[in-house]
Amino acid sequence: QVQLVESGGGLVQAGGSLRLSCAASGRTFSSYNMAWFRQAPEKEREFVAAISWSGGSTNYADSVKGRFIISRDNAKNTVYLQMNSLKPEDTAVYYCAADRRNYNRLTDGYMDYWGKGTLVTVSS
Repeated sequence: QVQLVESGGGLVQAGGSLRLSCAASGRTFSSYNMAWFRQAPEKEREFVAAISWSGGSTNYADSVKGRFIISRDNAKNTVYLQMNSLKPEDTAVYYCAADRRNYNRLTDGYMDYWGKGTLVTVSS
């Protein structure tokens, strides 16, 4: 069992930056590939970024490529999402999720474990 708790959301102006964190419980965190998803009001949840268990490989949605960076610290059982050059269309609830499948397959959203999310609001 893995429990995930996101933090770091808030209100930011367009062009600004935020760093989200996701703290995981359990001693098996390093065996999970991790991902961030987001869900904007009245829209379906969408993939944002994924990272392999070692942190050596990453995958990004085209909409955030070059602006967002996913990383992890297995010693701290934490995965991060650094969000730069934020746009109003990045406004959403951001969810952290864990799964044992290859990090490249996580775009489908069928994850083993989910956090409850943290709200990011980008004002224009």
